[in-house]
Amino acid sequence: MKPLRYIYRTLLFALIVGATRPAAAQQPLSLQEAVRLADLHNREILESQLGVEQAAQQRIIARALYLPSVNAQAGVNHYFDLPPFFGFGETSAEGKVPYGRFGGKDQLNASVSAVQPIYNPLAIPSLHHARLQERESQTVLQGRRQEVLASLRETYLKVLVLNERIKLQQESIRRNNRVLQDARSLLLQGKGLRVDTLRAYTAVRNLEPELVRLSFAVETSTLQLKTLIGVDSLQDIVLTDSLVVPGPEAVPSEEDVYAAAKRNNPYFQSLALREQLENQQVRMTSSLRKPQLSAVAQYQVQSHTNSFEYGNAYYPSASFVGLQLSVPLFAGFSSQAKVKRAALGRQQAVLRQQHAHEQLRASVHQALAARQESFARLETASVTRETARLSYTIIQYRYKSGISARLELTDAELALSTAQSNYLEAVYDYLSAGIALNKLQGIAD
Repeated sequence: MKPLRYIYRTLLFALIVGATRPAAAQQPLSLQEAVRLADLHNREILESQLGVEQAAQQRIIARALYLPSVNAQAGVNHYFDLPPFFGFGETSAEGKVPYGRFGGKDQLNASVSAVQPIYNPLAIPSLHHARLQERESQTVLQGRRQEVLASLRETYLKVLVLNERIKLQQESIRRNNRVLQDARSLLLQGKGLRVDTLRAYTAVRNLEPELVRLSFAVETSTLQLKTLIGVDSLQDIVLTDSLVVPGPEAVPSEEDVYAAAKRNNPYFQSLALREQLENQQVRMTSSLRKPQLSAVAQYQVQSHTNSFEYGNAYYPSASFVGLQLSVPLFAGFSSQAKVKRAALGRQQAVLRQQHAHEQLRASVHQALAARQESFARLETASVTRETARLSYTIIQYRYKSGISARLELTDAELALSTAQSNYLEAVYDYLSAGIALNKLQGIAD
């Protein structure tokens, strides 16, 4: 059984080598290419596209209320006894109605009928409702796409930052390893203390677990990125874009962001469409209490025969055209309940939209505050990083000249590593806040 320390160091060496050596058959992936692949393969986007197609078919169904319907019917019956017909002759003294049987035992009936709506109160609101549903499904698709692309950009950014942190961690390990080697050399020469060697060894070992954590975090974030793109999780990818920090940008006012969010954000567009949909729903339910007028026409062919001799039978035809009026009188109070339910749904839609607009102001303020706060931290972290780098360079020179102690060099290295890590965290927060602000304003690209 190999000791746990040996296994741990072997795993760490594999992670370090894997992070520095490019894998074989890796697919280069830029952010622009990732967005293109997500549009083609992301399952959430594809699902929303199917919703748009469903809404388009519903519009065709609603439009059919204006168009005629044509039906063809045919039937063949065989009677064991001829069908009776009542009303022949005089009623008997006992009050029985006489009947007779005539015709053939085999009967055929075929007809073609057509109904053309002339006045259908359900047609107009149904078509408007279907068109609004189609717009709503397109808005849902747009919103889903913005959410996916925002998550994709943030995950892509996270992987870039994690890769940079791995590089910084490896540099820190190399610096501390040089210190450890110097301490061991001085200890062997009798010019150093054993405690200095132990301190340097402890510093190196304290840095290794963080490198392992960062390596696994990169694997997890890369897997999330593949899921958002919609590619095979076994496909190896390498990010080609670099971490670029944009210069200072003009921060829009809260009123501008609020107006842009109401105008462009798909969520708020969907709320406005939902109110219009509820209005059409009220019209649709109200039309259930109105009469309908239709033009009807029919052409019918009948035949009677015996022993299934349809080839030797007459086929007289009959046809007619006319108007059909349908007036709803009573439906068990269901029509009134449907109208009231639709009116309550409209009130809910109005209240939901008002509440969302009130919450939007707080969201706008929070997004702008996060953007400004992250930029302020980024500026401070940038200055601190440069100061820590300069301080480490000076102390390293002084240490090589024998002026500074090893403890000062260790403290300077720790300050430099912390400053670099804080700078990368500030970069991530700043760029992530920009992604969130664009998402709030409905900016997808």
